[in-house]
Amino acid sequence: QVQLVESGGRLVETGASLRLTCAASARTFSNYAMGWFRQAPGKEREFVAAVTRSGEYTYYTDSVKGRFTISRDNAKNTVYLQMNSLKSEDTAVYYCAAAIGLTWGFSRPQVYNYWGQGTQVTVSS
Repeated sequence: QVQLVESGGRLVETGASLRLTCAASARTFSNYAMGWFRQAPGKEREFVAAVTRSGEYTYYTDSVKGRFTISRDNAKNTVYLQMNSLKSEDTAVYYCAAAIGLTWGFSRPQVYNYWGQGTQVTVSS
């Protein structure tokens, strides 16, 4: 069983930056690919970013490329999402997810085994 706890979400203005943190309880954190998803009111949960187990490869949805950066620290069992140049359309609940042994299909929520409770990011215009 893996527990994921997100933090860092808050109300910010357009153009601001935020860093989200996801702390994992996994004994072998490096066995899990990690992803960030988000869900805005009235919309489906959507993929934001993912990082492979080693941290060597990262993947992003087109709308955040060049603005968001996902990274991980396996020694600290933590994954981060650095969000820059925030826009009102980035407003959502952001979820951290873990997938054991995942090597492809990172954008598909159904392949992730564990999810956090989410952290609210609100960007005011």
